[in-house]
Amino acid sequence: MRTFEKLADLAACVGQEVAVSDWVTITQEQVNLFAQATGDHQWIHVDAERAKQGPFGAPIAHGFLTLSLLPVFFESSMAVTQSRMGVNYGLNKVRFTAPVPVGSRLRARMTLLASEPIENGGVQMTWSVRVEREGVEKPVCVAESLVRRYP
Repeated sequence: MRTFEKLADLAACVGQEVAVSDWVTITQEQVNLFAQATGDHQWIHVDAERAKQGPFGAPIAHGFLTLSLLPVFFESSMAVTQSRMGVNYGLNKVRFTAPVPVGSRLRARMTLLASEPIENGGVQMTWSVRVEREGVEKPVCVAESLVRRYP
């Protein structure tokens, strides 16, 4: 966990890889709950027996499930002591570049691309996030995430 005292300390890291998150294991239960929450019950995610015969040889996580882990990755890897809150402001780019079989362990590498002042003394940060699957060279997701933080 990397800790910054103030938002300005974090903003000084533009252009740098700031943090690498903890590993998160993807379970079939998570995939099933995500399917229930989103209504995406495609068999490659929720039918383990059929998925064994499918193109990936096993059930895989939804791409949007992988993307929804971004807050977990940020929270496990960095903190700003003098920041009362952060909010997801959106995404500029997202690509799901490889499948995530159930049982995979994922982590993210976060590089701060930009930090701009916003109202109420806050900052809007643009992050390059590369989600990695343990033991695999190619990332499973690459995203440009916008986060707003306030003192």
